[in-house]
Amino acid sequence: MLTDERHRIILDLLKDKETIKIHEIVDMTDASESTIRRDLTQLEQEKFLKRVHGGASRLQGKLKELSVSEKSSKNLHEKRLIGQYAASLIEDGDCIFLDAGTSTLSLIDYLPQLDIVVVTNGLTHVDLLLQKGFKTYLVGGMVKQTTKAMIGSGAVESLKHYRFDKAFMGANGIHAQYGFTTPDPEEAQVKRVAIELAREAMFLTDDSKFGEISFSKIVDIDKAMVITNALDEEQDTAIMKQTTIKVVTT
Repeated sequence: MLTDERHRIILDLLKDKETIKIHEIVDMTDASESTIRRDLTQLEQEKFLKRVHGGASRLQGKLKELSVSEKSSKNLHEKRLIGQYAASLIEDGDCIFLDAGTSTLSLIDYLPQLDIVVVTNGLTHVDLLLQKGFKTYLVGGMVKQTTKAMIGSGAVESLKHYRFDKAFMGANGIHAQYGFTTPDPEEAQVKRVAIELAREAMFLTDDSKFGEISFSKIVDIDKAMVITNALDEEQDTAIMKQTTIKVVTT
């Protein structure tokens, strides 16, 4: 079977299923496992799919973005693990930025009872922070309906009044070449400014974000470390060469 024909079969399978296993492709094409692995690597380089452990998955749309309620039900255990570890990095006297999003929201439950100041652009974060008694600042701007994030020029100007010891960020995509990305350019700008104003920046993301590319670039990979729940060293070597990745497991 010709290479182009195998590639067409692989992409057709991904139209019907979000994730496919190598053995499924081997059965469909009667090709060797090593040949299929090379096919998947080539298709990933050409940005048709994303390699995952044991197979491949469909890439998300560049503009696709779930609402807060939709995100809240996904990867809950992983987000709690990541949030708990991230919270352990906070020290007495820190001024932190807490990005909008469900991954950063999970950090609040584990915040230590220290003398810290929290600045956030996440509308959903405020009540929880106040309930735990933290001095909290909400940046100004327009409220984005889907993510409940404060965005726009007002949020950017508001952020510039602060400086942070640590910034805890969220992203929709992590890619060695295209960096950290998110669907909305205005939200990307807020994230970028927060990172620039922080001494340390950390992206809190589950492993499903690796290999994804969204519409708007936030920053390059080397501008922040990553806290995640799993890592495929074979596939994510290029990212590991550019930044620190902390894998948190049970």
